[in-house]
Amino acid sequence: MEENISAQARDSRGNVVAGIDVGGTFTDLLLIDGRDGGRVYLAKTPTTVDNQAFGVVSALGATGFPIDDIDLIVHGTTTTTNAVLERRLAKTGMITTRGFRDVIELGRRTRPQAYGMTGSFVPIIPRNLRLEVSERVEASGAIRTPLDEAEMRDAVKTLIAAGCESLVIHFLHSYANPAHERRAAEIAAELWPNGYITAGHALLSEAREFERGVTASVNASVQPILERYVERLRKELAAKGYARDFLIMNGNGGMISARFVTRESAKTVMSGPASGVIAAAYTGKRAGFENLVTYDMGGTSTDVALIRNAEPAVSNEIEIEYAMPIHVPMVAVHTVGAGGGSIARVDAAGLIQIGPESAGANPGPICYGRGGIEPTITDANLVLGRLAPKKLLAVENPVTSERVTGIFEEKIGKPTGLSGVEAAGAVLRLGNMKMAGAIRMVSVSRGHDPRDFALFAFGGAGPLHATALARELGLPKVLVPARPGITNALGCVVADLRHDFVNTVNQPVAMLDETQLHDMLERHRNEGEELIGKEAVKPETVRVTHSADMQFVGQTHIINVPLPSSVTRQELQALFEKAYFARFKVELPEIRANLVNLNTSVTGVRPSIDLSRLIDPAGRATTLDEARREIRPVWYSGRWHDTPVYAREKLPLDAIIEGPAILEQMDATTVLEPGDRARCDADGNIIIDIGEA
Repeated sequence: MEENISAQARDSRGNVVAGIDVGGTFTDLLLIDGRDGGRVYLAKTPTTVDNQAFGVVSALGATGFPIDDIDLIVHGTTTTTNAVLERRLAKTGMITTRGFRDVIELGRRTRPQAYGMTGSFVPIIPRNLRLEVSERVEASGAIRTPLDEAEMRDAVKTLIAAGCESLVIHFLHSYANPAHERRAAEIAAELWPNGYITAGHALLSEAREFERGVTASVNASVQPILERYVERLRKELAAKGYARDFLIMNGNGGMISARFVTRESAKTVMSGPASGVIAAAYTGKRAGFENLVTYDMGGTSTDVALIRNAEPAVSNEIEIEYAMPIHVPMVAVHTVGAGGGSIARVDAAGLIQIGPESAGANPGPICYGRGGIEPTITDANLVLGRLAPKKLLAVENPVTSERVTGIFEEKIGKPTGLSGVEAAGAVLRLGNMKMAGAIRMVSVSRGHDPRDFALFAFGGAGPLHATALARELGLPKVLVPARPGITNALGCVVADLRHDFVNTVNQPVAMLDETQLHDMLERHRNEGEELIGKEAVKPETVRVTHSADMQFVGQTHIINVPLPSSVTRQELQALFEKAYFARFKVELPEIRANLVNLNTSVTGVRPSIDLSRLIDPAGRATTLDEARREIRPVWYSGRWHDTPVYAREKLPLDAIIEGPAILEQMDATTVLEPGDRARCDADGNIIIDIGEA
């Protein structure tokens, strides 16, 4: 199969590239035809929740571009994320070390509600499907008890009889010596009816049995789901004439061939949010903004992340929900349940609450005209004049602003003593406060001053709220990309190939074997380059970066320290002390440093993409007045202002726009509040200087 795909690839780099992101409400597509001077095709279609493949093919069809002429399709998916959050998982069994089957349920000393004794936790694999066998490897890697192969075979047969589709093999200290897990996987492969077998060490070779076990369990339980989806999509694309390979976004911000993606399915969790952050880093660097807070507001949630020196923050310790750690490298994204479709309500105490319930794609907000009856953040923007009813996408039966205002007055205003407009203003204000809290989580709470960053606003609803959030948080500038509503799809187009590796060392630096250290990093490099070499898409260059997770001996929390390709013990100690001082402004030279994990990222860098054609230069007006559509009243800070509304695609590149102003385009609406000042750059980004409140 690989040979056929290679033979069909007309250009390994891809002259025609399509990036597709499946969100909770819309499926977004960006297609760039490099043969036609970089001509851009856009599409935004409703997500088909039951089978996302239909929405992907629908978006491709909406461009009018022949699918069989596309060289490369790159796809960000929420398939695995939704499966985990909604617990729609394949039936999975686990075989583990005798006496340790409850590790993934015991977890850590935490509780679902930090200040209460209530809450529930359901493990990924139920207890009756977690079986034990005799074997034991010590933390040093020494074998204390050999693997009982007869017990192993019996356990595999028991799980097959129980109807399990996937299998996890999770033995104690397999990161130090994986021999037992490897042999157990060989035995299981002789009996298991499919290839869905996950050995914990192969996915995550680090200490901490709970985190490694949960990560392996997530991987195994979503493998069949992801593979079925990939195969459905492959068939749908083939039926339209696309028979080449396509790539899937991983949560680390890199891409991997759809042929290999199911082997490490857990790495696709957070695929969608990661693509947006990658696009932000790429766009921001071209625009001269390398320090960004990304703000992606969609229909069901808001994702925020931090970018420093044009590099997104990546974490090995993402917890997708309570007691659900997935310890593979992922872009560090913080999510809150406040999106355009988040429902506003008045609780029993008479307080207005926003979300986490969402109107989703169907029925959606009231203004979508699909039967929605609950007021949402999107509806509040409509009532306040920030959105025009005639400009909304995918509206089946238009709803008047007056009707939506009446619903706000009935459901929010009457219980709180507010008019319909005031109720919508309160909902907007509360939604902004909730989203501002998420931004503080990735900036202030991690020791960063928000004033050192620009706010990169995208998503269908992000630019509606960006200037208000920047003013709330003290960020001096907002950067709105040329196509904010399809930025995640852009991330798929510009992302590189990437593979990450983690190995636990867990030794004091003074006791390290430098040769072993260098061999481990070299092994990471070689394995990553080999994997990238197998991809159908060939990068321009391969970049290798190393880092270490370190701590002072006796501490719990770790700090990530960038490393050169070769490092001595003394250099490692000095690098850690420097990083520790930069973070905490404290020097502790008398305490020994401990090396916890070694990390390597191997990145296949793809050719650069010219973003200046995302908005067609030929469609721009010569003056600002020519780009103005109308003047309409818009609500800001408790009163109405007559506000000019501009067609963003027509704005001259040298235009200066004074707030208040509304900038409308196909995929998003940008709000400038009174006192703000905006300009365009060469790529068509809007750069907004935030005025005083």
